[in-house]
Amino acid sequence: MKLLIAIAGLFILFATLWEAFETIILPRRVTRPIRLVRMFYRASWKFWALVNCLIRSKKVRDAHLSYYGPLSLLGLFATWAFLLVLAFAMLHWAAGSAINAPGETPTFRTDFYLSGTTFFTLGLGDVTPRTTLAKAITVTEGGTGFGFLGLMISYLPTLYGAFSQRELNISLLDARAGSPPTASELLRRHSQFSDNEVLTPYLRDWEIWAAQLMESHLSYPVLCYFRSQHDNQSWLAAFTAVLDVSALLIAYGEGTAKWQSQLTFAIARHAVVDLAEVLRVPASHPAQDRLPPQEVSQVRNLLVECRASSKCGESGDKKLIELREMYEPYLHGLSERLLMPLPTWGVGQRSGANWKRSAWGKISSGPESSGGSRSEAGHF
Repeated sequence: MKLLIAIAGLFILFATLWEAFETIILPRRVTRPIRLVRMFYRASWKFWALVNCLIRSKKVRDAHLSYYGPLSLLGLFATWAFLLVLAFAMLHWAAGSAINAPGETPTFRTDFYLSGTTFFTLGLGDVTPRTTLAKAITVTEGGTGFGFLGLMISYLPTLYGAFSQRELNISLLDARAGSPPTASELLRRHSQFSDNEVLTPYLRDWEIWAAQLMESHLSYPVLCYFRSQHDNQSWLAAFTAVLDVSALLIAYGEGTAKWQSQLTFAIARHAVVDLAEVLRVPASHPAQDRLPPQEVSQVRNLLVECRASSKCGESGDKKLIELREMYEPYLHGLSERLLMPLPTWGVGQRSGANWKRSAWGKISSGPESSGGSRSEAGHF
């Protein structure tokens, strides 16, 4: 019996340390199907989302969802720490509970107490190991606990640095594409520049942003659950707007803007598909089309009006359908999983901007009604 407990303790110990190594230190995604981290997030997110469905206020729901990312991270650390303390306690028990415990007979509870005080380097001294094996287990656990706690502390600045880098471009998107961002609004606000002289380098910046986000979020998938400052902004909405604009320019555009759109579309679509894979989110089609067929002609007219294209034909319509099929099912799957709404294409609508509002003006998640001319759009 003691041999089995010792084997189980060693298995828990090495499995937990390996999970922590893969999650924090290994700079690449892990495709192993069975992982403690994946099971933890799947179970905790289902519970959190279920509780969120019971909240009626939209503002409170969004605030509730924003707490999940940081709290789940702390919960994961606590789960790892508990498993490591339990594993060393099992080793102490398998070694015969060779512990000096004045005034009481050592039990598994005593082993667990010694393991906890050693792991967190408390050094209370009221319970001490007695044999050479028990001392070796205690010393090993003290070093493991010290290294584990140091690793967790050093992990947080890296994580929040990646989060801040992600949010920088999302905040900049507010003045360029509105909040929530839409493809139509992005085109309108860049319409006064001939030959897309501003839009082309801007799409190049988003190509770099998508590559950086893919690298950081595949290494640290927990960042996918971290939400933006406002309820009408999200990294998923930003991806959607950029992919929509890129798809339009590939289908109907011309010149350097079309070429840059192909590059931006490629890396952004790659990032979305890989994130859906790492989160185990299957592609799915929405019940309502984001761009109904009757609105396609309005999109074509907008492209011509904004001087993004000189002519739009049926061949472009077919290309746009093909491109949308490459990324929209994955965006919809991620939207359903993360409870992050996708923006519309913005046809016939005008998106608001958070920079125009204050704490005394409510920030709405819905788009504002349209009616402004192209010149008005260019001046926000």
